[in-house]
Order: sequence, then C-alpha cells, then structure tokens
Amino acid sequence: MASTSKKATAACCDQGDSSLGHRGTPAKSPAVPAASSASQEWNEDLKSTNAAVISLLRPETATKATIKGIQYMARAQTSHPLDPLSPAEIAVAISTVRAAGATPEVRDSMRFVEVVLLEPDKQVVALADAYFFPPFQPSLLPRTKGGSIIPRELPPRLARLVVYNKKSNGTSVWIVQLSEVHAATRGGHHRGKVVSSKVVPDVQPPMDAVEYAECEAVVKEYPRFIDAMKKRGIEDMDLVMVDAWCVGYYSEVDAPSRRLAKPLIFCRTESDCPMENGYARPVEGIHVVVDMQNMVLLEFEDRKLVPLPPADPLRNYTPSETRGGVDRSDVKLLKIVQPEGPSFRVNGRYVEWQKWNFRIGFTPREGLVIHSVAYVDGSRGRRPIAHRLSFVEMVVPYGDPNEPHYRKNAFDAGEDGLGKNAHSLKKGCDCLGYIKCFDAHFTNFTGGVETIENCVCMHEEDHGILWKHQDWRTGLAEVRRSRRLSVSFMCTVANYEYGFYWYFYQDGKIEAEVKLTGVLSLGALQPGEFRKYGTMIAPGLYAPVHQHFSVARMDMAVDCKAGEAHNQVVEVNVKVEGPGKENIHNNAFYAEETLLRSELEAMRDCNPRSSRHWIVRNTRTVNRSGQLTGYKLVPSSNCLPFSSPEAMFLRRAAFLKHNLWVTHYASGEDFPGGEFPNQNPRVGEGLATWVKQNRSLEETDIVLWYVFGITHVPRLEDWPVMPVEHIGFMLQPHGFFNCSPAVDVPPNACELEIKENDVKDEMKPNPPSLIAKL
Repeated sequence: MASTSKKATAACCDQGDSSLGHRGTPAKSPAVPAASSASQEWNEDLKSTNAAVISLLRPETATKATIKGIQYMARAQTSHPLDPLSPAEIAVAISTVRAAGATPEVRDSMRFVEVVLLEPDKQVVALADAYFFPPFQPSLLPRTKGGSIIPRELPPRLARLVVYNKKSNGTSVWIVQLSEVHAATRGGHHRGKVVSSKVVPDVQPPMDAVEYAECEAVVKEYPRFIDAMKKRGIEDMDLVMVDAWCVGYYSEVDAPSRRLAKPLIFCRTESDCPMENGYARPVEGIHVVVDMQNMVLLEFEDRKLVPLPPADPLRNYTPSETRGGVDRSDVKLLKIVQPEGPSFRVNGRYVEWQKWNFRIGFTPREGLVIHSVAYVDGSRGRRPIAHRLSFVEMVVPYGDPNEPHYRKNAFDAGEDGLGKNAHSLKKGCDCLGYIKCFDAHFTNFTGGVETIENCVCMHEEDHGILWKHQDWRTGLAEVRRSRRLSVSFMCTVANYEYGFYWYFYQDGKIEAEVKLTGVLSLGALQPGEFRKYGTMIAPGLYAPVHQHFSVARMDMAVDCKAGEAHNQVVEVNVKVEGPGKENIHNNAFYAEETLLRSELEAMRDCNPRSSRHWIVRNTRTVNRSGQLTGYKLVPSSNCLPFSSPEAMFLRRAAFLKHNLWVTHYASGEDFPGGEFPNQNPRVGEGLATWVKQNRSLEETDIVLWYVFGITHVPRLEDWPVMPVEHIGFMLQPHGFFNCSPAVDVPPNACELEIKENDVKDEMKPNPPSLIAKL
C-alpha cells in the first residue's frame, strides 16, 4: 500500500516553487512606523516617476510552456509581493537578526519561532499585478488624467520574525528588509537590513516541535516518573508518550513570566508496532509541570493510581491488522483520469482555473492562505471578491471538569501552528487525480530552514450535477456535471488530524471546509467507574465530550479595486407575515435586510429558525436590475460554546461567544485571540477588544470573521480511528452576476461510460420453486 501510494504521488504531483509567508504587523509597535516609512518613500517615488513599461513587461511577450499538461506562464520577475519567503530569504532574515544581537550570548540564545513575509499594502499588490507580473492587468489601478504612473521597481520585500530568547525568556518582533540579491545562496554574507525591533513584554510565543521532543525526553528520564510508571506495570520507557500541552491560563501560577507545559501521558503496548494507537492507553493520576525554558520539572506528583486500560485488539489500525487481520476484499480499484491534463494554469503561485484566478500563500501559523481572489466576468473583466482568505485559529475545549481534561482547550494555530504541523503529501493518497503540489518553507527553532515537500494540494474534482432540466412535453433534457477546484492542506496536532479546504465552483461559489479525523484524546476509568462527561468506548477507556471551533478570516473586496473601500454588510432574516389583510391565507413570509452599521452591531449569531445569512455588498456597483452587487455568507450547521461564560479558557477565546464578527480592516488585526494566546492573562484580547472601537461599517474595507464549530459526543464507531467529520460554510454570489455563471458550462466536459452489461449479475433472484418452498 505504501509503495503504491508513493508511486502514485510521484506520478501525479508536480512540485511548485512554494515557500512560506505571513502578514501580521504588531499593533502599536515601532515596527509599523518604520515599515510604513519605507512604504511612504516608495509611494513618493510612485508619484514622481513617469517611466514607461519596458517591453519585457508587455502581455504579448509572455510565453507559455507546458509541463505534464499544466500550462505555465513566463514570469517577468522572480518574487511577487505576495509570494511566501523563499528558503534563501528566510536564511537572510535569520542571519541579519543574529548579526544584530548585542552580544554572543544574546545571539546564541536566539530561538526562531516564526519567519514570515510581512505582506505589503494592497496598492503594492495591485501595482505588481497590473504591470510587473503576468497576465498584466492595468485595469486594477485607478487612472489619472495624465495616465498611469509606473515606478521603476517594486518596494523591497520585508520579513517579520518572532524571536524567543531562551536565556532571558523574552520575546521580540523584528522587521527585516530583504534585498533582491540573496548572497546566502552563494555562500556570502547576509544582505538584510533591520528596519525595526521590539521586545513584547508579558507574552509567550507558540511552542516548537524541538521543545516538545526535549520535554518528552526530560520527563521520561525523571526518576520519580520512572517509578510511577513501574507502579503501573511499565518498565520500557520507549513505550511512553509525553504530549507537552500548553498550560493555558487558569491563575497567576500560569502567568507568562515562565514558559510552562503540563504534559499528558500515554503508553503503547508493543514497541514493534509503529502504527499502534498509543492514545488508547492514557496514564491518569500523574501531575507534571515542566519549565520549558530551562527544561526542568517544576512539579511532580503521583496523585492517584488508575490502572492502565487493557490492551484492546482494535488499537492497531495498520492494514491487515484490524479486526483479526481481515480487511475488506470487495473494494475495486478507482481511477481518476484526465488524459488531456487539468483545466487550471499555474505561474509560480498564481492560479487560473476557468474564470477564477488567485494566488496561493502559506504561513507556519495559518497554513494555506488564498490571496487576491477574483472572477473574470466577460465584458466586465476581472472582478475582485476577496483580498485574503485563511483559517486563523482552531480552539478545542473539552467538557470534562476532572483532571487533566478541564485544561484541554488547545489553540492549535496560536499555540502550535497549523502550517508548521502540515503533512507532506508524499506520505499518502490525500488527493486523487491530476495534482499540482506546492512546497512550504519555514524556520526551525534553532534557525535552520526546513521544507515540507508537496504540502499544498490543488486538483479538480467531479461534484455531481451542476444543473439539469428535462422538458416533459418534448422529452428533451439538458444536464451539466459540476466540477470544482480544490486547494487544501492537512496537519496533525497531537492526536487529531485536520484538513483545511477551499473549493471554487463553476457557478461562482466558494466553499470553506474543515475535515476532522485522526484518533480521540481519551481518559482512563477506575474499575466500575462511570463519567457522564464522555462515552465509554472500551473497557476502562472513555472519550470526553468536546467541541472544535475554527475561525475563518475573510478580508473582502467585492467589486473593489486597490484603494477602494466600498463594501458594507447586511443581515438577512426570513420573517413570517402576521395575520391580516396582506396575509389572508396565512402563508406569507419574506426576507428582511438589516444594515450592520458598526462593529458592535455586527457581533451576530447563526439562527436557522430565520434562515439567517449575511451579504457583503458593494455600495457603488449595481447589476442589471439596479441592485447592489454582493456575496453572501451562508452558514452550515454550527454551535456556540457549551461552557459557562465564566469558563477560564474564554478569557483567551472571547471570540467564540459569537458566530460572526465584522471589523474595519486595520493592519495588525490578524488573529482573533491576539498574536500570543499562549498563557495569555489578558481578558478578551483580539477581536473582543478591537470591536470596542465601534468603527463604522457603512462603507469601508470589510473583514469578516466567521466562527464555526461542531460538538463531538464520541460514539463507539469513533474507535479506534475517527471517521472524517465536516464543518464549514459557503460564500455565494448574491446579485453579483446578471445570470448564472453555470449557464455556459459545456455539456461535453465529462465522459459517460456505461458498462452495465459487463457487470456480473451476482445477485440473481431466487427461483420460483425455492420461493414456493419458503
């Protein structure tokens, strides 16, 4: 199986020149004025320069090449302003910051949590798309009386670094200007320039994989821990798993003045079974607190001896080992074939698929980022829809008030990093068909550059029927197959796997989906013990109830060019007409719209009883009916936290209190719980604080924050592996097009192959004689 998947991946995955990037400028940081100063100087150059576009930048000079059926467009420059940092740029940024350290001791103590692209202003992106990078779209920039003014070059790229000092336990944020010539690739010195640096007090940055490994080693070497495991019948420490969970914030003991972890302990049963589910045997009753700065145990206590759950034969989920070594034998080979290649075109990180176009980014915190989403709409040309789409947080609170489960409320993006935990698609059949893959590059804790090969997957999928109608009078029928473009990545955070997907459809829809799978985080029970806060799934083993909340951040730009802020948000609720002259048959209902005028008004919750949804509209563009053009956010099934408002984890996750938040775009407002949620003692940092400004939303640059989740009451069928659960939402055109974009999809875009005569009739009916006997 493994060898087959490797061969399939090698045949269908074409590696892209991907790298890593990020946008977050710290609010109220000295880094902002300094970076803005460089941008202002460039803007002055833009105003004063009246240079013509050189012939190399003309659209007609762009050539095309074809690799494995994918069309590539020639690039005018090497790095688009939104391209994630390349490995060379990451290395330059790190060496620049290291060189700026005041003493050798400071330089040696630097640990690099994050190195990402500081994303430029939207005007810079528009200029790059208009004149510097194919397919060249001058219409993206507003025209002046004297014609377009084009600078000779784009502003330099900036890197943003989060640096943890292991000796001082301090956290700092650096902005580094990068040069075009990366001497690091030729073995030379760094070519970066420190624009600004700032120490951020009273915070703890995300944990790193290196720290997790060191924490496990320290705990497993601790003599009292070894004795405690022997009491439970465990002599072999290689079987023990130590997951270094962040402590969260429950009292001043958890304050960020110390870098702390409170590990969860599990134990495998066999050392020669690498795919055994080690989470099947939780070790309860052991209390451990680890100082992650100095890698020492601060607290250790063997509080209660809970027997390890017995070895369950279902714990081994490797092929041919489940259910007594019998796998299904009735699954035939399924092939996804595109003999003419895919319908999308790729130029670096720029993607064109049918009438859609966008750019693919990636950050160690968010993972996949979709930039500059637009739709080419006939004579109306390229119509922007969103500037930036990403999943910015994932919070998983557990509902068991007992130790250690009440502390299990992980911030999987802010405490760990979704992108840093992403998978290489070389290791499984995550995607099928003709696949385009993109790599991801990021720093490790000590400043080295690492690459996740084939991290982002892009491919086309058949999605059933797009539309169909049959005229019963004539017998004629028209039907079109639906096809969607899927862009996704997957990551593992401890026991859970998450898949993050953006789907683009032929009828103008955009769907966001999170798939949850992996294995459950479990608890052990005393003989005869029962807990109402979970489901017993095996002898001595139970799964606590919990919730998963994901937050999508959508920087919208519906029909807005660079520099335009012409969007607003309306809420739509379906109302039942009261009895009276206008409703004499008592059947009347209608949709009522309410403009969300300010940020405090725009804290909203889903309401399936009124079919509630929200529309982002352009205030100055109309369709052929004279209505404002827009895109609507349609919720799927959703929930809110079941914990009481006083729950301690809600201090850091106040954004979970509502399903929808809307803010006026501001640089630095990137993460709903603030940039550093780890051990954060402050109440309501992030969204809950920003909206107190109550900025106007009547006509502005709109950012939607949609919080969507699922309540997981575990089943026996979730053991030993958890089948995929789906949560998400839809962005649908609402008056954006004058008619359905699906109307012109050709009928011959799929191949129908009926082989019913070749299928063996293995389910023949019983003969009449046998029926008579029965």
